[in-house]
Amino acid sequence: MVIGPIFIRELVTAPRRWQHFVYRALYGALLWSLIYTAWLVLTGTQIIRTVQDMAHFGSTLFVVLAPLQLALMTFLAATRSASAVAQEKDKKTILLLLMTRLSNHELVLGKLLASLLDVLVMLASAVPIFMLLTLFGGVSLGQVGRVFLVTLATVLAAGSLGSTVALAREKTFQSLSMTALILVIWMGLWEALGGLAGNRNIAGVPLSTIATAVSPFSAIWAAANPFRDAMGTVLAGDTMFVVSALVATALLNGLAIWRLRDWNPGRETVQIVPAAVEAEENNQLPKNREPTGGTLVLGSSVLGSSHRAADEVARAGHVDARVRKIDQRSREVWDNPVLWREMCTWAYGRKVIVIRLAYLFLLALAAAGIYFAIHSGAAYVRANEAIIPVTAWPVGLLALVSLIIVNALAVTSITNERDGGSLDLLLVTDLSPKEFIFGKMLGVAWVTKEMLVAPLVLCIVLWGAGAISVENLLYVLVGLAVMDLFVIVLGIHCGLNYANSKTAVGVSLGSVFFLFLGVVTLILFMISFSGNFQTQLAPFLAFIVGGSIGLFVTLGSRNPSTAIGMASLILPFFTFFAITNFLVDHPFNAFVAVAGTYGFTTAALLVPALYEFDVAMGRAKLAGEE
Repeated sequence: MVIGPIFIRELVTAPRRWQHFVYRALYGALLWSLIYTAWLVLTGTQIIRTVQDMAHFGSTLFVVLAPLQLALMTFLAATRSASAVAQEKDKKTILLLLMTRLSNHELVLGKLLASLLDVLVMLASAVPIFMLLTLFGGVSLGQVGRVFLVTLATVLAAGSLGSTVALAREKTFQSLSMTALILVIWMGLWEALGGLAGNRNIAGVPLSTIATAVSPFSAIWAAANPFRDAMGTVLAGDTMFVVSALVATALLNGLAIWRLRDWNPGRETVQIVPAAVEAEENNQLPKNREPTGGTLVLGSSVLGSSHRAADEVARAGHVDARVRKIDQRSREVWDNPVLWREMCTWAYGRKVIVIRLAYLFLLALAAAGIYFAIHSGAAYVRANEAIIPVTAWPVGLLALVSLIIVNALAVTSITNERDGGSLDLLLVTDLSPKEFIFGKMLGVAWVTKEMLVAPLVLCIVLWGAGAISVENLLYVLVGLAVMDLFVIVLGIHCGLNYANSKTAVGVSLGSVFFLFLGVVTLILFMISFSGNFQTQLAPFLAFIVGGSIGLFVTLGSRNPSTAIGMASLILPFFTFFAITNFLVDHPFNAFVAVAGTYGFTTAALLVPALYEFDVAMGRAKLAGEE
C-alpha cells in the first residue's frame, strides 16, 4: 500500500486500546452537553414562541460550535502529529525505522495518518450530532457538509505541518513551539489582512476573498454562511480554502518525504576503507604494529586479508585511543547544576533562536494591531460599550501563545531527561528535590523570558497611551504573572507524573488549551443567547462539574491529593465567576478570582511535585527503614 505498514498497524491495534473509544465518547458527550447547556440558557432567559425562534437558536448554535470544533481539531492534529514524531526521535527509534525497508513515503504518510487516527475518528463521531442541528431549523445539510470539509482539510494541513516540523527539528520543544507559532502567525496574518483589506483587489480578486481562501477561520465562517450557495460554488471562499489546504498538505508531505534522510540520517556509512587503502599505499601505518587476522564488515562491504591494516587505523581512531589537550579553563558550575545547565548551555538546542525570532514577528503583528486600535480610537471604547475590548484580541492571543510555549518547554524539560536516560542519573546524585524543581522552573523562565515579558510590555504600552487605567494595568500584570507560574508548574507536574512523554505533553498542553477554549466557549454562549448573567449559573452547572471531573482525572488521578482535588473542584467555578464579572465590567472581582484560584492550584501542584520527586529518589523509603 501507499500508506505503508505503520498506519496499518495503528489501524489494527487502535481498537484494542480503551482510549480510542473514550476519546470519541467524551467528544460526543461534550458536544451534547454544550447543546443542552445552550438550550437551558435560552429557555431560562427567553420565551420561544415561533418556529423562527427555534431556527434562530439552531443557526446561532451552529455558528458557535463550528469554529470551536475547528480550533479543537486543529490543535489536536498539530500537537499529536508533532509529538508522535518527536517521541520517536527522543527515544532514538526513528533510526530503527530508517534502517528498515520502509520507503520515505511509507514512513512519513504512515506516521502522519497513524497520529491523526483518533482525531479523524472524533471528527467522524461529531457528524451525526451536527446533522441533528438541522432539526431546529436555520441550518442546512449543505452547511454541515461544507463545515466538515473545511475542518477535515484543516486537520490534514495542520497535522502535516506538525509532522514536517518535527522531522526537521531535533528537540520536542522546538517542534511544538515552531508548529504553534507557524499556525498562529499564519492565521493571524491573514485574518488581519482580510479585516484591513477593505475593497482592495489583487489581480482582480478581492483581498478579503484571498484571505478566506487561506485562513481556516474565515473559511469556516464562509462555509457556515446560509447565503453562500447564492455566491456560487466554484469561487466560494471555503471551496478555495479546501483546495489550498490540500495543496499545502501535499507540499508539506512532499518536502518531508524528499528531505527525510537528510534531516534524520539513519544509514550512516563509516568511510574507513578508502582511508585505510590510502594509508597502506603511503606507508603511513604505525610502525612495529602488525595487523591481526580477520575481516572487518561495514554495511555490505567485507575487507579481506589484503586490507587487514584497516583494523589498525580503526583502533587508532577509536575514542579510547585519542589524547585530548585542554587549552582553556573549564567553566565553573553553580551550586545548582540543573539551573546552571538550563541557563548557561544550549540545553534545548540552538534552534531556540529561530523560535524567538518567530515569536518576535508575532509580537510585531500584535503591536501593529494595538497601534491601529490606538490611532483609530477603538482602544478607548469602554468594555460595557464593546463587550470584549478591541485591544484584548492581540494581547490575549499573544498571551495564549506565550503560555503554550512556556508550558511546552516546562513539560519537555522533564520528558527529555527521562527519554534520554539522564533522569535516572539525576536521581542517584545528591540533588535535593527543591534544587531540581526550582532549577527547572527558573531555567524555563530564563529560556522563555521573551514570551513572559512581551505581553506585559504591550499592556504597559496601552497604559501609556491612556487606553487602560493604572488599576486595570496592575490587575493584568499580576494576573499574567500568576498564569505564567501556573503553566510552568503544570508542565513540570505532568512531566513527573506521566512516564510516556507523548501522554505528558498531550495532558499538559491540552489542559492549558482546554482551559482557554472553555473560557471562549462560555463567553460566546453568554453573548449569543442571553445578557442576564445572574440566571446562567444553573444551566452551566453541568458543564462546570464536568470540567472539574476532567481536571481531577488528568491532574490528580496519578497522584491523589486533597489540595489538587479542591483545586480541580473550584477552578471551573471561579473561572466562570471571573468571566461573568469581566463581561459586566467588574475587573477587581475577576482579578481576585483568577489570581486566587490559579495561585492556589499552582501551590497544590507544586507541593506534591516536590515530595513525589523525593519519593522517586528513595529517600522516603530509606527514612522509614531507619
